[in-house]
Amino acid sequence: MKVELILIGKTNNAHFQAGIKDYTERINHYLPFKITVIPDIKNTKSLSEEQQKAKEGEEILKHVKPSDTVVLLDEHGKEFKSIEYASWIQKKQNTARNLIFVIGGPYGFAQEVYQRANELISLSRMTFSHQMVRLIFTEQLYRACTIIKGEPYHHE
Repeated sequence: MKVELILIGKTNNAHFQAGIKDYTERINHYLPFKITVIPDIKNTKSLSEEQQKAKEGEEILKHVKPSDTVVLLDEHGKEFKSIEYASWIQKKQNTARNLIFVIGGPYGFAQEVYQRANELISLSRMTFSHQMVRLIFTEQLYRACTIIKGEPYHHE
C-alpha cells in the first residue's frame, strides 16, 4: 500500500518542516509515503469561502484516481486512540492500494470532496493550525507503523 498526504499550501514554519521531513523519512522505512502540496489559491480576498473551497476542491480532486481510498482529515471524522489507528491502518494495508489523506484549506472541504471521500477521520476534538496538523499527522502515521511492527516507540 502506498500512502499520500495531500495538503493545500506549503508548510511555512521551519520547525514544522524539519519535524515533517524527519517523520516522512521514518515512515518511508515502513511503507511508501509522499506529501503532495497543492499551491495556495491566488487572489482569495476576492473569493467567498465557498468559492475558495470549490477551487481548492477542484485541485484536490485532480490528484485523486477513482481507485484511490480517500480519507479526509476533518473535525467531524472518527476519532481513534493511537492503537486503534494503527489497527485501522493495518486493515487498510489489506484493502487499499493507494491510501490518500487530505488536509483541506482554512475553510474545510468543498461538497464534491466530501462526496468523493471514503472516510473522515479527526486527529482531535481540539483545533490545530493547518501547519501543525501536518506535523501531528506524520507523527501519528509513524507511530502507527511502529505499533504495527511491535517496536518500542509507543508506550501504553
